[in-house]
Amino acid sequence: MNLIPNPDALDFRTSSYSDRSNCVAVADVPGGTAVRDSKHPERGYLPFPGPEWVALLRTTRP
Repeated sequence: MNLIPNPDALDFRTSSYSDRSNCVAVADVPGGTAVRDSKHPERGYLPFPGPEWVALLRTTRP
């Protein structure tokens, strides 16, 4: 069973950390977050389970 919804069903939003040259979009998924390149959404997305997403944010935020 696939727990990650179809990409067309996800509500991606541009990250507040994006700028014109580096665009990242994120979407909430059950138990985590999906991340994709907003300039190339056709390339798919990376799903992150909740704990890993929190760890990533903690290590990358100033």
